[in-house]
Amino acid sequence: MHKPSTVRMAAASLLAGLSLILTGCFITPGKFDSQLLISDDENFTFTYDGEIFFFGLSNLAQMSAASEQFEPVECYDDDTFETRDCTEEELAEQRAEWDAGAELRAAEAAEKAEQMSAMLGGVDPSDPQAAAELTKLLRRHEGWNRVEHKGNGVFDISYSVSGRISHDFMFPVLEDVPMTNPFVQVFIREGKVLRINAPGFAPQNETNPMASMMGGAGGLATLSGLASLGSDAPKIDEEMTVPTVEGTFSIVTAGSMDIRANNTDEGPALTANGQVLTWKVSPSTKAAPTALIAIGK
Repeated sequence: MHKPSTVRMAAASLLAGLSLILTGCFITPGKFDSQLLISDDENFTFTYDGEIFFFGLSNLAQMSAASEQFEPVECYDDDTFETRDCTEEELAEQRAEWDAGAELRAAEAAEKAEQMSAMLGGVDPSDPQAAAELTKLLRRHEGWNRVEHKGNGVFDISYSVSGRISHDFMFPVLEDVPMTNPFVQVFIREGKVLRINAPGFAPQNETNPMASMMGGAGGLATLSGLASLGSDAPKIDEEMTVPTVEGTFSIVTAGSMDIRANNTDEGPALTANGQVLTWKVSPSTKAAPTALIAIGK
């Protein structure tokens, strides 16, 4: 009798995590400082300074290739259930089963690669120049004033955009890149009432697609079981983890506006020209920052 080895179990956990990346969100904040300034003449300025992490360019995404190697399952004694050396016949049988699935695995790998490329706006994550290509993609968008790849899918960016409050707003929005986890959203209701949500700044919120991927210290919850699978399990070191989501998000109003609702700890603070709402974001943040502000006269 034989059972799956720790390496095979680890690979299954890894691929489950990669499936979540492809079906859910794959962009997350790191360390950041962000502000939304709303003026009484119905203009706004939004800024984001700090890290943005792209799963598709991380070492984690590249680990799937390493998991696609033949690994014999452990053999067990039928009476004692203790591990034993596999016979040549058992090893040959396992290898034959593995070889028989080669075509299917290749097709699945090609499909995942195509999906990941689509999630990166057409950038092939296996290309050594992928980070440079994504940097070019980001820089050609308005407002991305600084874009520097720090390694392992982490980009240091400075973003700033100003405009008239005449339409809904979301950040980040990238050409040809589907977004399922916006950091900040601004919705305009009738009567010039703004509903502001920041789902990307709540890593432990159950409605955030990233929540199932992240642990309380910025680790990969989906893959956390690898550490308990024994010394044969693939190692998830610091270079494999996502950056810690940590920073400050603030909404600053200039002029007399009605802050009708918010979920800050201390409520609005008065400034010389208006009010400010501040949220401290950490890896354990569960409630997404939200506010309801009337700017209509």
